[in-house]
Amino acid sequence: MTQQCLKSKERKRLRAGELLRGKLLGLLLAMGCILGLASCGEEEPQGENVCQVYYVSNSETKVESHAHEMTADSEEGKLEELLGCLAAIPEKLEYKAPLNMGFQLLDVEREGATVVLDMDAEYLKLSVTTEVLVRAAIVRTLTQLEDISYVEITVEGNQLYDSMGNPVGWMNAEQFINNDGSEINTYELARVRLYFASEDGTSLIAAYREKYYSTSMQMERFVVEELIAGPSGQVEGLYPSVNPATKIINVTTKDGICYVNLDENFLSAVNNVPTEESVYAIVNSLVELSNINKVQILINGEVPSTFSTSTFERNLDIVTTLEK
Repeated sequence: MTQQCLKSKERKRLRAGELLRGKLLGLLLAMGCILGLASCGEEEPQGENVCQVYYVSNSETKVESHAHEMTADSEEGKLEELLGCLAAIPEKLEYKAPLNMGFQLLDVEREGATVVLDMDAEYLKLSVTTEVLVRAAIVRTLTQLEDISYVEITVEGNQLYDSMGNPVGWMNAEQFINNDGSEINTYELARVRLYFASEDGTSLIAAYREKYYSTSMQMERFVVEELIAGPSGQVEGLYPSVNPATKIINVTTKDGICYVNLDENFLSAVNNVPTEESVYAIVNSLVELSNINKVQILINGEVPSTFSTSTFERNLDIVTTLEK
């Protein structure tokens, strides 16, 4: 979705003063134990009207999700309700509300499928880790609504930048990997070079991808998962180089060799990409990491008899560039 497309939609502004002091505060008071969620000791709700609300742990090292049963009917009401959950202080202080961590929400603006949250300057005082967790909690919570695909955070009307000095811009849930379904551990921004297939499947094309990943996950596994997920669609001319049905059994690295154990789906060609190209898509991508020199690919724990060697090194002979 382009910015021009979003801006062509009707812009709808919701003042934070109304949200947090009036209608929203009334909603928070009325919710009582519901907003306490797990801290009330009751079973978490289930059903079609249930959303997961994400909070920052007291240690500020991960994000925790808690089920919340929605009561609002309108799309505007649902947004207000989830913002209320994100701002509510839990009774037993078992976790922290991401919109109640020392900064103020100044304004909420709707731009089509994007919600822009404007914070005051105190937001910039959050530590690097905490700030990413706050973003993860907000984005993963709000993008569950059908009419919201992206969230953008600004600070007193200005662009937000990450710790590396890059503009953050629009965010969606896919940028924050939910590692185990219930917790999101500390995030770091990874910039990896991945190799995808050309249109005819006979060569590979390198492309960079930036994404926040859980620090509890091996970088090697992260790379393989992103290859299996395929190209993002942001760059035309890139095609999947690995069968998307492939399952990772495990990934380990020792003495500069990365051992990638996959299931049998890896051997099934996708988009006419030969197995050799799929192999080197993984090998070339992993060897980009400083701690890896060679890669061994196993299928259900064994080296396939069709492989010409047990370990592979980087192969740039089958790499090409996008035609302009």
